[in-house]
Amino acid sequence: MKWKFLLCALLIPELAGCLRQASIPEGIQVFFSPKGGATEAIVNALAQATNNVLIQAYSFTSAPIAEALVTAHRRGVSVRVILDHSQRTEKYSEADFLSHNGIPTLIDAQHPIAHNKIMILDGYLLVTGSFNFTKAAEEKNAENLLLINDLILANAYVENWRAHEAHSEPYTRVTPSQARKFP
Repeated sequence: MKWKFLLCALLIPELAGCLRQASIPEGIQVFFSPKGGATEAIVNALAQATNNVLIQAYSFTSAPIAEALVTAHRRGVSVRVILDHSQRTEKYSEADFLSHNGIPTLIDAQHPIAHNKIMILDGYLLVTGSFNFTKAAEEKNAENLLLINDLILANAYVENWRAHEAHSEPYTRVTPSQARKFP
């Protein structure tokens, strides 16, 4: 072991394996829909969250996922959400439910479509894929969902989440007549 330290410190770091390592996931789970258990996988992951959950979502109409987020929030997990501007007027959006339950909910109206579908749990578990957080994604659509346990990859997504947070605005419900004023 001393020889490795000497090589790393003094001689040839790349030969001793001392250079920064690529991201190697500790585990990846994959789910497909319809009816492939993606919603259940997300709900179970949220039940395990202990510190924080960051979400970016294009469409968010899944009651079970919204309820799991509120449950996490009530047990002290910091939950913060960024949604596409369409969620201001979407009939079945969970934005009202989240906001009324004390979860900071933002709208990313800077882009024509904020098409992200991600969650980052406790800074290391990434939830991503084509799977919108909707009932239709679970029951009707052909979708995929990945749960990736990878600190390095999750950190990249956290940085991207923060960049979108910086230009997002607090969620407020918009009536159809007011919708013409928004992008």
